[in-house]
Amino acid sequence: RDTVISSTDPVTGQTVTVTTRGGTASWEPREAVVFVGQRPGGGPAAATCCDALNFFTGDASARTWAKDHPRVPGRIVGQSPALEIARQTFGPLLAP
Repeated sequence: RDTVISSTDPVTGQTVTVTTRGGTASWEPREAVVFVGQRPGGGPAAATCCDALNFFTGDASARTWAKDHPRVPGRIVGQSPALEIARQTFGPLLAP
């Protein structure tokens, strides 16, 4: 489905937007990355993943956040891997 995702880089305060149309995604800014993390301890996704999944304006900002949050295990991923993770995670929820 066509989507628009807007998020705020928690380090810089700048907006990150991902727009998909016809299966093609565009990112603003072009250097944007995603930190995919999961808080330890288990439980529902809202408690363990949602606040550990962040969009960043670039790699440096994501690294700063990861350094400041050492108790949140995860990794910084580029746009293609982030889109694949999103398809696997949210695709079934959007299926007709």
